[in-house]
Amino acid sequence: MPKVLRIINRLNLGGPTYNTALLTRFLEPEYETMLVSGVKLDFEESSEFIVHKYGIKPNYVNDMHRSLNPIRDYKTYLELRRIIRKYKPDIVHTHAAKSGALGRLAAYHEKVPIILHTFHGHVFHSYFNKIKSWFYIIIERLLAKISTKIIAISPLQKQELVENYNLCKKNKIIVIPLGFDLQNFQKNIEEKRRLFRKKYSIKDDEIAVGIIGRLTSIKNHRYFLNMLKLLLEQTNNKIRAFIIGDGEDRAMLESYAKQLDISYTTEKDVVHDKELCFTSWEKEIDKVNAGLDIVTLTSLNEGTPVSLIEAQAANNPIVATNVGGISDILIENETGLLADRNDFIDFAKQLKKMIDDKALREHMTQKGFEFVNTKFGYLRLIQDMKGLYNKLMSEYEISKTNKHK
Repeated sequence: MPKVLRIINRLNLGGPTYNTALLTRFLEPEYETMLVSGVKLDFEESSEFIVHKYGIKPNYVNDMHRSLNPIRDYKTYLELRRIIRKYKPDIVHTHAAKSGALGRLAAYHEKVPIILHTFHGHVFHSYFNKIKSWFYIIIERLLAKISTKIIAISPLQKQELVENYNLCKKNKIIVIPLGFDLQNFQKNIEEKRRLFRKKYSIKDDEIAVGIIGRLTSIKNHRYFLNMLKLLLEQTNNKIRAFIIGDGEDRAMLESYAKQLDISYTTEKDVVHDKELCFTSWEKEIDKVNAGLDIVTLTSLNEGTPVSLIEAQAANNPIVATNVGGISDILIENETGLLADRNDFIDFAKQLKKMIDDKALREHMTQKGFEFVNTKFGYLRLIQDMKGLYNKLMSEYEISKTNKHK
């Protein structure tokens, strides 16, 4: 049985963790897989419950952290080489930036036959200044040379990697969209909705609008708050807004809400009677989606945002900024509306349209689940990845045979 060593930066809540867990579990019995992970940040919610759900016990590399640190990174590189020598994988498949760099270098120096990397997003704009962004582009160009194939999660991402950043030739990049287990979002929706709305005291005539994700600058929550302030002044409908998640920007965002005179509660409050609530992390995201009426995303850059896929799986309409791969994961004007990332006034206008038009919201609930389950269901992900692995293994065996002739 061929062996796969799968390496991920860290097990935090998000698409990469779900996909590495699903691929580790469901590529069996054709492929044996070992999952290696770095350590999550202190303020991040652990997603170990996801891998444990599928009976997976990850191997942790304690020195693999998100931030650059030459000493820790070198230790991680040596540890990954040690793991590769012991496990002897046929394929090393890395996910996200840090593990992608160190994992591919370790695999290359240990002469692993097939080296793959999935871009779950990229850090080439909106994360760092121009000099640092350019540095990462140069590094990724060099890493592309030692990669057998690179996997993009959307056609737009492939186009960006090839045309905007010149990482490699287009025939080196394969598009395989993410995949998720979405059936649970269709189960017991009414009961889940009742529980969430009871927890946060949401009345029947109040429209619950949520943004789900890590509280970090790339997610652009200040934009969300600016938009919310404008929206509260413009609509006559009763709105309750929810910032669901946590992160390094939490204190700044609470302070900014106060500056805007937006009253709020937090997860520590017993009574929730304000227009905004910071909930921190919610693990049962299916209950959250059942309780919300509209899901938003205000990011500056995205790969394939899980929160919007899950929202559609729960029949929720979407309003989001038109960045990265977002336009690939919804049907514009059918399951969601898009706005410019630099124009919160336009975003407020689009969201107001959704809030004020109940018929529009109901129309946008009709196609969501069918669309995302077909395009982003995990069975499709497994078949796509298995097809790629089989093709590359076959090509490797043929080349090995030819060398010995």
